[in-house]
Amino acid sequence: MLQIRQTTVYRGPNLWARMPTILIELEIGELEDRPTNKIPGFYEHLTELLPSLYDHACSIGKPGGFLQRMRQGTWMGHVTEHVALELQNLAGAEVRRGKTRGTGERGVYNVVYQYEQEDVGLAAGRLAVRLLNHLIYDTEPGFDFVTELEERVIKVAERLAYGPSTGAIVAEAERRGIPVLRLDPRRSLVQLGHGAYQKRFWATVTSSTANIAVDIAGNKELTNRMLHEVGIPVPRAIVVRDEDEAVRAAGQIGYPVVIKPLDGNHGRGVMINLADEAAVREAYPTAEGESRAGTVVVERFVTGKDFRILVVNNQVVAVAERVPAHVIGDGRRTVAELIERTNLDPRRGVGHEKILTRIAVDRQTAEVLAKQELNLTSIPEAEQFVQLKLTGNMSTGGTSIDRTDDIHPDNVEIARQAAMVVGLDVAGIDFITTDIARSVRETKGAIVEINAGPGFRMHTNPTEGHPRHVGRAVMDMLFPPGSPSRIPLIAVSGTNGKTTTTRMIAHILKQTGKIVGMTTTDGIYVDGTQIAAGDMSGPTSARMVLKNPVVNYAVLETARGGILRSGLGFDRCDVAVVTNVASDHLGLKGVHTLAELARVKAVVPQAVLAGGASVLNADNQWTVEMARTARGCILRSGLGFDRCDVAVVTNIAADHLWLRGVNTLADLARVKA
Repeated sequence: MLQIRQTTVYRGPNLWARMPTILIELEIGELEDRPTNKIPGFYEHLTELLPSLYDHACSIGKPGGFLQRMRQGTWMGHVTEHVALELQNLAGAEVRRGKTRGTGERGVYNVVYQYEQEDVGLAAGRLAVRLLNHLIYDTEPGFDFVTELEERVIKVAERLAYGPSTGAIVAEAERRGIPVLRLDPRRSLVQLGHGAYQKRFWATVTSSTANIAVDIAGNKELTNRMLHEVGIPVPRAIVVRDEDEAVRAAGQIGYPVVIKPLDGNHGRGVMINLADEAAVREAYPTAEGESRAGTVVVERFVTGKDFRILVVNNQVVAVAERVPAHVIGDGRRTVAELIERTNLDPRRGVGHEKILTRIAVDRQTAEVLAKQELNLTSIPEAEQFVQLKLTGNMSTGGTSIDRTDDIHPDNVEIARQAAMVVGLDVAGIDFITTDIARSVRETKGAIVEINAGPGFRMHTNPTEGHPRHVGRAVMDMLFPPGSPSRIPLIAVSGTNGKTTTTRMIAHILKQTGKIVGMTTTDGIYVDGTQIAAGDMSGPTSARMVLKNPVVNYAVLETARGGILRSGLGFDRCDVAVVTNVASDHLGLKGVHTLAELARVKAVVPQAVLAGGASVLNADNQWTVEMARTARGCILRSGLGFDRCDVAVVTNIAADHLWLRGVNTLADLARVKA
């Protein structure tokens, strides 16, 4: 039977790969003598449950390659690798890299596979082993694979995944090679870039979003007044604090009217097209209940369709028509059955977790149906449009149609100016008009709301029309072309001299005016001040430096233990320095030979950026051999040269540092002094 002996999570480049991976030490027992082609029915049962394994090319290099390997006969460690990858893909990830290698002990394998979300990757590995044991040994007679996949992998993925808006920005950052650090695994709070160059965002509120602008947008009456005062078309609005005031305000404005909470969001509590006093009195408690301050706005009802215009950095980047939650009759099913069928769409989820939201049946649904002389048990005619919610908000189950190419230039300019008046860097403009392709001056439409932190999913995944890559606009704003996102990072490894070398480099950089973040075996230092004491040469300490917004250079001592425990604390470095490989630390963490230790240390120069440098000790045979896999420019140093090539080179953005002339022990002593 398959048994997991040990699991290791690598969060950065490691012995096995240059990306986050999970290592399972897997014992396969008697299956060492029974590859897949000698287990009756195994291939058929596995491919029936996971037909998408066909997409795995494996070493064959084309779709169906892994299935070919199984038919020819491969070992269960290899199968575990591919199943763990595919279970993650079924949960929405895009992972495809893995490898399986023998440990040297018969029947025990190191199974390594890529992951995007740590908890999902771990859950996929565990379920993969359970599934294979079930198929081979029937270890769990009541095992329901579909249910287990849903409960133990997919739901975990949905709970932890970035929302569509955050995901769009993160995907664009990764495409550009900008470092991404999730600051809270349960929230969409993300850091882009390192140190002094970092930017942060939470959903679609960025570190450049002004707090005053968010407050203005959150006050609907204030927003309305500010826009009106610069000539931007808005409906007349009056703030009220009780039901009688709402009725008087509606009379002043003229029916029909809209009632909504002064400080609400996501369309909650918005009651539209109220035609008389009775309707206002009936709607008032709903709007008041959604207001944190208990304050309500009464405004003129604007006839037309509901459009959302996304403005980023004062430019219109996407336009969507929002259609209220609805179903289309088929002449056979009831409204309730049609809603249930619509909610089965795999694109629909709870809240903002997916590109569409499931339609909730509530009091508003019943009221909207009643206005159409329908109820949940009614059977609409074929092709009959049955509206279920008052507004087109995506959060209440609405859908979207891309209209970016249709918007009239006048409407573009008005939306731009509206975002600028409020002061938002990312703004969602709610625009009501009969035709977005005609000027609002002609259609008598109006801006009814401006939203801070607007959702992107109606633009990135419209129900109809072309997806818009709005994450690009956000990244262009946060990191304009040519602006840096990475601070120069120097990683120092080796058996002896790491701390001395790290301190010397950091000291020289500080003398040139740099604010250096340094990790060593005796602490973390920022600009010469110790901020943490103890052995800080591991990946967690490295990330602490890279999260610090003060630091504009990082010099990180990188010890063997951290690499073996969870990989590097950074994805790439500009300069890697390996002092030497010696036998001082053999026998720890499963490293028993100099060759094994050298393989661990080589992870550091393998993480060098293409334009960086690997500085290797030319007097040590193990570091000399690292040149075969090291990246960047290979720079050698040692006493055997008439002149040392270069001790350290960084050439990042406008920063150039050349340390030359360390030719003898006397020169080195003078530098240390």
